[in-house]
Amino acid sequence: MTHKSSLLLHICCAPCSPYAIDLLRKDYDVTAYFYDPNIHPEEEYRFRLKEMKRFSHEINLPFISAEYDIERWFDITKGHEMDQEKGERCSLCFDLRLDKTVRFAKENGYDFFATVLSISPHKDAKMINRVGQILSNKYGIKFLETNFKKREGFKKSVLLSKEYGLKRQDYCGCIYSQRN
Repeated sequence: MTHKSSLLLHICCAPCSPYAIDLLRKDYDVTAYFYDPNIHPEEEYRFRLKEMKRFSHEINLPFISAEYDIERWFDITKGHEMDQEKGERCSLCFDLRLDKTVRFAKENGYDFFATVLSISPHKDAKMINRVGQILSNKYGIKFLETNFKKREGFKKSVLLSKEYGLKRQDYCGCIYSQRN
């Protein structure tokens, strides 16, 4: 029996995660990590957190959640309220969430960290991977570059989320994307 490397997987919401989790579990010992201070309103955040906890339990996936650090998110994105999707605000948001993820991974002895964010057709996988690689170099822990939307990944994710009864939202989570 071969030993799998451990991977801390940043999760944005349950519906975006099934395909990525299935794919990654083939080669890694995956733990879900939920840190999403960008999600608004707070009721939506609580709903997404509860759904991810339920889903993780259902598929027997270790699950960790960090605090809802909304003030920090607003501080970091101040001045970027009017940015378009895939703009500078998104890069700042990815950096905030992945920095927290990589620090937790490093402190807890994970071999790799990754994120499901690249599953979304509304997110720039190159931007996400660039942020991940910078943080990988900064903290000395390997980042698994992904573009989960390739090879119909998003479509597969939608089908799996329906199969698991997961409610798919119509916005990424932040108050600014919600108005679009």
